[in-house]
Amino acid sequence: MAQTPDPEDELAGTEQPFVEHLMELRNRLVKAMLAVGIVAGVLFLYPGPGQLYDLLAAPLVAHLPQGATMIATSVISPFMVPLKILLMAAFLIALPVVLYQIWAFVAPGLYSNEKRAVLPLVISSTILFLLGVAFCYFFVFGRVFAFIQGFAPKSITAAPDIEAYLSFVLTMFLAFGVTFEVPIAVVVLVRMGVISVEKLKHARGYFVVGSFIIAAIITPPDVVSQLALAIPMCLLYEVGIWAAQLFVRNHPPPDEPAADAANKPESAA
Repeated sequence: MAQTPDPEDELAGTEQPFVEHLMELRNRLVKAMLAVGIVAGVLFLYPGPGQLYDLLAAPLVAHLPQGATMIATSVISPFMVPLKILLMAAFLIALPVVLYQIWAFVAPGLYSNEKRAVLPLVISSTILFLLGVAFCYFFVFGRVFAFIQGFAPKSITAAPDIEAYLSFVLTMFLAFGVTFEVPIAVVVLVRMGVISVEKLKHARGYFVVGSFIIAAIITPPDVVSQLALAIPMCLLYEVGIWAAQLFVRNHPPPDEPAADAANKPESAA
């Protein structure tokens, strides 16, 4: 005999056909791309692609020798590089809208307790990623470029290529943005039961060594950028342990075995 749906299941009856899921995904993607496009259009009008590149290049230009400028080794680089920076800035500004569309797509398939747990993680991960990018731009770049230019021989005139600089900036932004997500990763792993808080505390030494290895691989071969990435990563690991204890205390996982036993229909005598 077929079992009737659990009357206490809040998701019962909300299933949608596969085609409707695809249409919903398409609509969410269109809205996210539209948000990025609108922000890109506004930035194109003001302050403009050229001004955005000047703003991004300011930390490096400030430490170049007097009279030195950046160069473009490709014919289309003066057009393509500012355009790429425009799109990058538009995506970062529209990131809350993009993440909201992702959240709105997956939210109907989550229970209320899962929604209460996931939504703070989505918001905090967005804020932390942007904080990582800001930390890299306002703090790390100035010290890295000052160290490099101070170490360079006086007989060398620096003239960085704009495409190489853009690649460097994107790599560093991504590295620091992901690094600042360490607390979120720790909370998620603990919440899913993959690892306990006590094991995370015992693994501090391994994480510190791994942080410096990752920083040495990702960042340029200078001590300043490696320390600027590894030290925050270690500190954020401690923040993640503290946040995991607090988060799990306020959002305890449901007792699934007990719930299954309570909802299991009694067999016929």
